[in-house]
Amino acid sequence: MTMVAADPTNDVEMVEKLRDAHKRLRSEIGKVIVGQNEVLDELLMAIFCRSHALLMGVPGLAKTLMVSTLAQALDMSFKRIQFTPDLMPSDITGSEVIQDDPATRQRMFKFLPGPIFANIVLADEINRTPPKTQAALLESMQERKVSIGGVDHPMQNPFFVLATQNPIEQEGTYPLPEAQLDRFLFLIKVDYPTDAEEELIMRQGTGDRTAQISPVLNGEDIVGLQQVVRRVPVSDKVFAFAKRITRMSRPGTPDAAEFASQWLTWGAGPRASMNLILAAKAHALLRGSNHVSGDDVIAVATPILRHRLILNFSAQSEGVTIEEVIKKLVKGAAKAVTI
Repeated sequence: MTMVAADPTNDVEMVEKLRDAHKRLRSEIGKVIVGQNEVLDELLMAIFCRSHALLMGVPGLAKTLMVSTLAQALDMSFKRIQFTPDLMPSDITGSEVIQDDPATRQRMFKFLPGPIFANIVLADEINRTPPKTQAALLESMQERKVSIGGVDHPMQNPFFVLATQNPIEQEGTYPLPEAQLDRFLFLIKVDYPTDAEEELIMRQGTGDRTAQISPVLNGEDIVGLQQVVRRVPVSDKVFAFAKRITRMSRPGTPDAAEFASQWLTWGAGPRASMNLILAAKAHALLRGSNHVSGDDVIAVATPILRHRLILNFSAQSEGVTIEEVIKKLVKGAAKAVTI
């Protein structure tokens, strides 16, 4: 098999295209969604990294609307799955049904695909469904296929799952285990709008104007950009910086920071180290650079690590937050590794 070398000229063109598309995406989505530029950028980074994201925010912050609008702007198919306690795995993946063949009159199995077969899938309130159904979704995310009756049915390409969780109500929910949380590239927090943004939301949401979203990129563009992200160069110092952040987070190990052993029961694994570099590459492209700097790693550290570090009782009793621990990890790694 002959390997075709990457074309550097084409990569430069793709980076320029992404830089222009990023501005246009913000403009198009801004027709419907007010503010939330940081959330949008993190969603785009997850897509360009060929990964998935977990979105945390109280109800009413337009999480669903943002994702559906993003799907329109990227010209990709979109499905929303409302997770409930009675949802079954087959309700997500699809199932085989018996049908009569009109020609032969023989009965045969036919696969009816479920809502997971879309480019962008919104798993709304994923912690409200039992572990068996959660596992069916997460298997599709990881393997990018569904096996029904011994037959593999591949997902569409590109394929991106955005799962949401409500941080307020935890009664009657099934929290995702840490091993499953680790499969999400980002945990994105959606905050309340500013005063000015809220007034604009009120005016837009109570008017009769309907915004028309124009596609900016398509599925083929996304697949091409996912390949370009992988080829962005990273210096040895940036690799050492990202590695230092994760190794300092692991309590009970020789590289652990003192505060990590004091406040954490569990640190970040190797998948976090890889994701720091991969997401930093996507962040560099979004800001228009063709190489990764330490600032790109710092920019993505919080959404990557906030669901991978587990605070112990001592930290909780002292009021220490995950975000504070991540800042200390980044600061400590920056001192240890000159970038």
